[in-house]
Amino acid sequence: QVHLVESGGGLVQAGGSLSLYCAASGSIFRTNDMAWYRQRPGTQRELVAIIGRNGGTKYADSVKGRFTISRDNAMNTVDLQMNSLQPEDTAVYHCYANILNDVHLNGGDYWGQGTQVTVSS
Repeated sequence: QVHLVESGGGLVQAGGSLSLYCAASGSIFRTNDMAWYRQRPGTQRELVAIIGRNGGTKYADSVKGRFTISRDNAMNTVDLQMNSLQPEDTAVYHCYANILNDVHLNGGDYWGQGTQVTVSS
């Protein structure tokens, strides 16, 4: 079993900053891609940012230049630094990881339960 636990959400005024943290624990042999998704009210879950094991990153156009994703392979963590937040960034943010559980390449996609980010205007 693998668990992803997020923290760091909250309420912030427009123009402010927040940091999100996610730690994976359990049966982990290797963590591949890690990412942050968000789900805004009335919409489907969307990719915010993704980071490969080698550090390569990709961002949604709406957050480029404002958000920064980073990870620690040894600790199995992924962080999201969010700057210049806007009301449209209000959403539940979910951590994602593709994880191998053992040397036999068993594994899959894992999700955290989400953390609420609210940006007031």
